[in-house]
Amino acid sequence: MATKTKPAPDGKRQRLSPEDRERQIVDGAIQFFAEVGSGGQTRELAQRLGITQPLLYRYFPAKQDLIERVYEEVFIGRWKGEWEDLISDRTKPLRERLIAFYEDYARDTLTYEWIRIYMFAGLAGEDINRRYIQLLEKGLLIPVCTEVRDAAGAPSPTDVAISSLEIEAAWNIHAAIFYYFVRKYIYQTPVEPDLAAYIADTVDRTLDGALAITRETIAAEQQRVVA
Repeated sequence: MATKTKPAPDGKRQRLSPEDRERQIVDGAIQFFAEVGSGGQTRELAQRLGITQPLLYRYFPAKQDLIERVYEEVFIGRWKGEWEDLISDRTKPLRERLIAFYEDYARDTLTYEWIRIYMFAGLAGEDINRRYIQLLEKGLLIPVCTEVRDAAGAPSPTDVAISSLEIEAAWNIHAAIFYYFVRKYIYQTPVEPDLAAYIADTVDRTLDGALAITRETIAAEQQRVVA
Protein backbone atom coordinates (compact mmCIF):
# COMPACT_ATOMS: atom_id res chain seq x y z
CA MET A 1 0.00 0.00 0.00
CA ALA A 2 1.31 3.45 -0.86
CA THR A 3 2.18 5.73 2.04
CA LYS A 4 0.66 9.13 2.53
CA THR A 5 2.86 12.05 1.63
CA LYS A 6 3.05 14.65 4.37
CA PRO A 7 3.99 18.33 4.12
CA ALA A 8 7.49 19.31 5.14
CA PRO A 9 7.86 19.85 8.91
CA ASP A 10 8.15 23.63 8.54
CA GLY A 11 4.90 23.75 6.55
CA LYS A 12 6.65 24.57 3.28
CA ARG A 13 6.13 22.50 0.18
CA GLN A 14 8.87 19.99 -0.52
CA ARG A 15 11.04 20.80 -3.50
CA LEU A 16 11.06 17.85 -5.84
CA SER A 17 12.20 17.29 -9.39
CA PRO A 18 9.35 17.23 -11.95
CA GLU A 19 9.72 13.46 -12.23
CA ASP A 20 9.58 12.94 -8.47
CA ARG A 21 6.67 15.36 -8.11
CA GLU A 22 4.67 13.52 -10.77
CA ARG A 23 5.47 10.22 -9.09
CA GLN A 24 4.33 11.66 -5.75
CA ILE A 25 1.02 12.78 -7.25
CA VAL A 26 0.35 9.46 -8.98
CA ASP A 27 1.21 7.37 -5.91
CA GLY A 28 -0.92 9.66 -3.74
CA ALA A 29 -3.82 9.48 -6.20
CA ILE A 30 -3.72 5.67 -6.21
CA GLN A 31 -4.08 5.56 -2.44
CA PHE A 32 -6.62 8.41 -2.41
CA PHE A 33 -8.93 6.86 -5.01
CA ALA A 34 -8.60 3.48 -3.28
CA GLU A 35 -9.87 5.06 -0.08
CA VAL A 36 -12.63 7.34 -1.38
CA GLY A 37 -13.24 6.42 -5.02
CA SER A 38 -12.87 8.49 -8.16
CA GLY A 39 -15.47 10.91 -6.79
CA GLY A 40 -12.86 12.26 -4.39
CA GLN A 41 -11.98 15.91 -4.96
CA THR A 42 -8.57 16.91 -6.29
CA ARG A 43 -8.56 19.71 -3.72
CA GLU A 44 -8.50 17.16 -0.92
CA LEU A 45 -5.86 15.10 -2.73
CA ALA A 46 -3.64 18.18 -3.05
CA GLN A 47 -4.05 18.88 0.66
CA ARG A 48 -3.04 15.33 1.52
CA LEU A 49 0.04 15.66 -0.64
CA GLY A 50 0.96 19.01 0.86
CA ILE A 51 0.80 20.81 -2.49
CA THR A 52 -1.49 23.36 -4.09
CA GLN A 53 -4.29 22.38 -6.42
CA PRO A 54 -2.83 24.55 -9.24
CA LEU A 55 0.45 22.61 -8.92
CA LEU A 56 -1.44 19.33 -9.23
CA TYR A 57 -3.18 20.64 -12.35
CA ARG A 58 0.17 21.61 -13.81
CA TYR A 59 0.92 17.89 -14.07
CA PHE A 60 -2.62 16.69 -14.72
CA PRO A 61 -4.73 19.49 -16.28
CA ALA A 62 -8.00 17.63 -15.69
CA LYS A 63 -9.10 15.14 -13.05
CA GLN A 64 -9.88 12.60 -15.78
CA ASP A 65 -6.23 12.80 -16.89
CA LEU A 66 -5.22 11.71 -13.41
CA ILE A 67 -7.80 8.91 -13.36
CA GLU A 68 -6.47 7.67 -16.70
CA ARG A 69 -2.92 7.67 -15.36
CA VAL A 70 -4.06 5.68 -12.32
CA TYR A 71 -5.78 3.20 -14.67
CA GLU A 72 -2.59 2.80 -16.68
CA GLU A 73 -0.50 2.31 -13.54
CA VAL A 74 -2.79 0.04 -11.54
CA PHE A 75 -4.53 -2.00 -14.25
CA ILE A 76 -2.62 -1.98 -17.55
CA GLY A 77 0.81 -1.63 -15.98
CA ARG A 78 0.38 -4.72 -13.81
CA TRP A 79 -0.73 -7.01 -16.62
CA LYS A 80 2.15 -9.25 -17.76
CA GLY A 81 2.36 -10.43 -21.33
CA GLU A 82 4.11 -13.62 -20.19
CA TRP A 83 0.92 -14.71 -18.44
CA GLU A 84 -0.63 -15.41 -21.83
CA ASP A 85 2.38 -17.55 -22.75
CA LEU A 86 2.05 -19.40 -19.43
CA ILE A 87 -1.62 -20.23 -20.04
CA SER A 88 -0.92 -21.61 -23.51
CA ASP A 89 2.19 -23.65 -22.58
CA ARG A 90 0.98 -27.20 -23.23
CA THR A 91 4.20 -28.75 -21.97
CA LYS A 92 2.61 -28.43 -18.50
CA PRO A 93 -0.78 -29.68 -17.24
CA LEU A 94 -3.53 -27.06 -17.44
CA ARG A 95 -4.16 -27.29 -13.70
CA GLU A 96 -0.51 -26.43 -13.01
CA ARG A 97 -0.61 -23.51 -15.42
CA LEU A 98 -3.77 -22.02 -13.90
CA ILE A 99 -2.45 -22.33 -10.35
CA ALA A 100 0.85 -20.69 -11.33
CA PHE A 101 -1.00 -17.89 -13.12
CA TYR A 102 -3.37 -17.11 -10.27
CA GLU A 103 -0.64 -17.20 -7.65
CA ASP A 104 1.30 -14.61 -9.65
CA TYR A 105 -1.79 -12.60 -10.62
CA ALA A 106 -3.04 -12.45 -7.03
CA ARG A 107 0.32 -11.33 -5.70
CA ASP A 108 1.04 -8.65 -8.33
CA THR A 109 -2.45 -7.45 -9.24
CA LEU A 110 -5.15 -8.08 -6.67
CA THR A 111 -3.88 -5.62 -4.09
CA TYR A 112 -5.81 -3.37 -1.70
CA GLU A 113 -5.58 -0.45 -4.16
CA TRP A 114 -6.52 -2.53 -7.22
CA ILE A 115 -9.61 -4.11 -5.69
CA ARG A 116 -10.96 -0.93 -4.14
CA ILE A 117 -10.36 1.28 -7.19
CA TYR A 118 -11.96 -1.36 -9.41
CA MET A 119 -15.06 -1.61 -7.21
CA PHE A 120 -15.41 2.16 -6.78
CA ALA A 121 -15.02 2.65 -10.54
CA GLY A 122 -17.75 0.11 -11.27
CA LEU A 123 -20.19 1.80 -8.90
CA ALA A 124 -19.39 5.18 -10.44
CA GLY A 125 -19.99 3.88 -13.97
CA GLU A 126 -16.40 4.58 -15.02
CA ASP A 127 -15.14 3.03 -18.24
CA ILE A 128 -12.23 1.39 -16.39
CA ASN A 129 -14.11 -1.82 -15.67
CA ARG A 130 -15.36 -2.39 -19.21
CA ARG A 131 -11.91 -1.81 -20.64
CA TYR A 132 -10.30 -4.16 -18.16
CA ILE A 133 -12.89 -6.84 -18.85
CA GLN A 134 -12.01 -6.61 -22.54
CA LEU A 135 -8.35 -7.12 -21.59
CA LEU A 136 -9.29 -10.13 -19.45
CA GLU A 137 -11.40 -11.72 -22.16
CA LYS A 138 -8.66 -11.41 -24.75
CA GLY A 139 -5.67 -12.17 -22.54
CA LEU A 140 -7.10 -14.72 -20.12
CA LEU A 141 -10.64 -16.02 -20.58
CA ILE A 142 -10.50 -16.96 -24.26
CA PRO A 143 -7.05 -18.57 -23.85
CA VAL A 144 -8.36 -20.54 -20.84
CA CYS A 145 -11.37 -21.72 -22.87
CA THR A 146 -9.01 -22.76 -25.66
CA GLU A 147 -6.88 -24.78 -23.24
CA VAL A 148 -9.93 -26.38 -21.61
CA ARG A 149 -11.02 -27.47 -25.10
CA ASP A 150 -7.60 -29.02 -25.72
CA ALA A 151 -7.49 -30.77 -22.32
CA ALA A 152 -10.99 -32.16 -22.88
CA GLY A 153 -10.24 -33.33 -26.41
CA ALA A 154 -12.76 -30.89 -27.90
CA PRO A 155 -12.51 -29.15 -31.29
CA SER A 156 -10.28 -26.06 -31.31
CA PRO A 157 -11.86 -22.58 -31.52
CA THR A 158 -10.69 -22.37 -35.13
CA ASP A 159 -13.08 -25.23 -35.93
CA VAL A 160 -15.92 -24.44 -33.51
CA ALA A 161 -16.34 -20.98 -32.01
CA ILE A 162 -16.11 -20.63 -28.24
CA SER A 163 -19.60 -20.29 -26.76
CA SER A 164 -20.79 -17.74 -24.24
CA LEU A 165 -21.28 -20.54 -21.70
CA GLU A 166 -17.64 -21.51 -22.05
CA ILE A 167 -16.64 -17.92 -21.38
CA GLU A 168 -18.88 -17.97 -18.30
CA ALA A 169 -17.13 -21.14 -17.10
CA ALA A 170 -13.77 -19.37 -17.35
CA TRP A 171 -15.31 -16.45 -15.45
CA ASN A 172 -16.31 -18.85 -12.67
CA ILE A 173 -12.66 -19.68 -12.00
CA HIS A 174 -11.61 -16.04 -12.15
CA ALA A 175 -14.53 -14.73 -10.11
CA ALA A 176 -13.84 -17.12 -7.24
CA ILE A 177 -10.27 -15.80 -6.90
CA PHE A 178 -11.41 -12.20 -7.34
CA TYR A 179 -14.13 -12.51 -4.69
CA TYR A 180 -11.62 -13.76 -2.13
CA PHE A 181 -9.97 -10.33 -2.30
CA VAL A 182 -13.31 -8.49 -2.34
CA ARG A 183 -14.12 -10.16 0.97
CA LYS A 184 -10.67 -9.28 2.28
CA TYR A 185 -10.41 -5.63 1.17
CA ILE A 186 -14.03 -4.48 0.76
CA TYR A 187 -16.04 -6.43 3.32
CA GLN A 188 -13.01 -6.95 5.60
CA THR A 189 -14.20 -10.40 6.60
CA PRO A 190 -12.02 -13.44 7.41
CA VAL A 191 -10.63 -15.36 4.45
CA GLU A 192 -8.65 -18.59 4.16
CA PRO A 193 -5.17 -17.63 5.45
CA ASP A 194 -3.34 -20.02 3.10
CA LEU A 195 -3.83 -18.26 -0.24
CA ALA A 196 -1.87 -20.89 -2.21
CA ALA A 197 -4.08 -23.65 -0.83
CA TYR A 198 -7.20 -21.62 -1.63
CA ILE A 199 -6.09 -21.02 -5.22
CA ALA A 200 -5.27 -24.71 -5.78
CA ASP A 201 -8.59 -25.79 -4.27
CA THR A 202 -10.54 -23.25 -6.33
CA VAL A 203 -8.85 -24.27 -9.58
CA ASP A 204 -9.51 -27.94 -8.84
CA ARG A 205 -13.20 -27.43 -8.10
CA THR A 206 -13.93 -25.15 -11.04
CA LEU A 207 -11.60 -26.66 -13.65
CA ASP A 208 -12.85 -30.19 -13.03
CA GLY A 209 -16.40 -29.00 -13.64
CA ALA A 210 -15.45 -27.16 -16.82
CA LEU A 211 -13.65 -30.21 -18.20
CA ALA A 212 -16.50 -32.56 -17.31
CA ILE A 213 -19.14 -30.38 -18.97
CA THR A 214 -16.96 -29.93 -22.06
CA ARG A 215 -16.53 -33.70 -22.39
CA GLU A 216 -20.27 -34.25 -21.93
CA THR A 217 -20.96 -31.69 -24.63
CA ILE A 218 -18.58 -33.45 -27.01
CA ALA A 219 -20.20 -36.83 -26.33
CA ALA A 220 -23.69 -35.43 -26.84
CA GLU A 221 -22.67 -33.81 -30.13
CA GLN A 222 -21.05 -37.03 -31.35
CA GLN A 223 -24.22 -39.01 -30.54
CA ARG A 224 -26.31 -36.43 -32.38
CA VAL A 225 -24.09 -36.73 -35.47
CA VAL A 226 -24.23 -40.56 -35.41
CA ALA A 227 -28.00 -40.57 -34.98
